[in-house]
Amino acid sequence: MLISPAYAQGAGGGADMLTSFLPLILIFVVFYFLLIRPQQKKQKQHKEMLAAIRRGDKIVTAGGIIGTVAKVIGDDEVSVEIAEGVKVKVARGMISAVLSKTEPAKSSADDKDDEEEEIKKD
Repeated sequence: MLISPAYAQGAGGGADMLTSFLPLILIFVVFYFLLIRPQQKKQKQHKEMLAAIRRGDKIVTAGGIIGTVAKVIGDDEVSVEIAEGVKVKVARGMISAVLSKTEPAKSSADDKDDEEEEIKKD
């Protein structure tokens, strides 16, 4: 015969297998730090922003409507005043940004402390 027979090489390339998977592992690590992790952070910030919405906040809905929160109805719904006397109910998830926040209301304990400080000053 003019053609010599081909023989399979012996198995035993443990280090060879690691080097073949190393590029895939590196690609996954890069994707995690450049795409997945920042998206999770952004999603967490948006969820915290939605949880902190209260009456008087100026917001923008996903449809681009700018209004003021008139009433927080529940965990998933708010009433937004988009014009004088015009109120609409908006799902909390459809709020895309808070333009301005209102100051938190003082508790009665804070009011008592302020009164005591004023008395001491006088």
